[in-house]
Amino acid sequence: MHQPTGATAVGRRPAGYQAMLVGLLSVNFGIVFFDRNALNFLMPFVQPELGLSNSQVGWIAGIFSFTWALAAFGISRLSDMVGNRKILLVISTLAFSACSFLTGLAATFAMMIGARILMGIAEGGVMPISHAMVAAEVEPKWRGLAQGIAQNTGSNFFGSFVAPVVLVWLAQEHGWRNAFYIAGIPGLITGLLILFLLKEPEAPMPAPVAAQKQSIGAGLSQWWAAVREVLRIRNISACVIMGIVLVAYLVICWSFMPLYLTQVRGFTQTQTSWLMGSLGISATVSSFAIAGVSDLIGRRPVMITTSFLGLILPIGALYYGGSAWGLAGIFIVGWALNGIFPLFMATVPSESVSPDKAATVFGLCMGSCEILGGAAGPALAGMAADGWGLQAPLWMMIGLALVAGIAALSLNESAPRVLARRQATI
Repeated sequence: MHQPTGATAVGRRPAGYQAMLVGLLSVNFGIVFFDRNALNFLMPFVQPELGLSNSQVGWIAGIFSFTWALAAFGISRLSDMVGNRKILLVISTLAFSACSFLTGLAATFAMMIGARILMGIAEGGVMPISHAMVAAEVEPKWRGLAQGIAQNTGSNFFGSFVAPVVLVWLAQEHGWRNAFYIAGIPGLITGLLILFLLKEPEAPMPAPVAAQKQSIGAGLSQWWAAVREVLRIRNISACVIMGIVLVAYLVICWSFMPLYLTQVRGFTQTQTSWLMGSLGISATVSSFAIAGVSDLIGRRPVMITTSFLGLILPIGALYYGGSAWGLAGIFIVGWALNGIFPLFMATVPSESVSPDKAATVFGLCMGSCEILGGAAGPALAGMAADGWGLQAPLWMMIGLALVAGIAALSLNESAPRVLARRQATI
């Protein structure tokens, strides 16, 4: 019989170590998002100095998402092959910190693109490796909560709330280049903490040689056949559509909302930083609350309602004429759609297929949304902004939220608790 290793080993490390691992990985991924979003929040400083067009702003954001997605596939696969996740995670962490310094040195569009390509490659593998370490070390009964904390808590708090407030203040006081230099320091610290505090998880047992040869020879065709099969499932195709349009919505907002608020609406840099920071507050709360509500009342009504709720944010930015505080409230309500991201990326797909197809649908939903939505979305929005003004990306956000809501209408309910209640009434 196959003996359990790594994620299923009986002799697990103490609960205190498991908690430390999850907390440190969550903080580390938060710093990843801090660095990822830094250029978006500092773009009102960067764009005029480098003379960037709105199209170039979109290409910078898009190429980053594209390389991030490719690296997520490649580096996670590499970690499986070499069997040493901790060292790869440390290298990735130190590398993206170095790329923050490179971003601060950029003097042209080409240099900025190069720095963001390198940062996307460095950062892309951080979350897949972190998920693998959590799966290997944390008790199965806490694994879902642990992975939610590792992915959502730090990224929402540091990347969406702390980043705009702190980075804009640093740019105002010390210049935007120094803000990037300072932003690279926390990653150096967490990289060293991971190196000295975390232990390498036990490597999983390798597949038999015959299976390895078969997967190498026929892997691509088998993968494509599996993709076509799962796309015939209504929930999977709906989740893929939602993922593409809502990740585009997300990245377009990060890339162009700061420019729109400062250049069109006339908000100060400080007001804009707090308005963008309000998105982090919303995301931190909704990442837990909305998923919890969906357990109780169902995935479908929550995903429909929250998708259409996303209309509030761009409409408010376009037409609300009150105070910055009132607009912050609109932002908090509209950005609650962030809470359904785990649902269409992981929860609903995993509830809609057999376990042997789970990895396929995870890769499909996460990869397609980052490559197609995260890369193409801001690039198209930048060209639209150059053609029709900075309000054009916000109208794109409105259209994307509508498409997501319509796609959600086609979902079949998959929440186990709701399905059990329905079965009990039959």
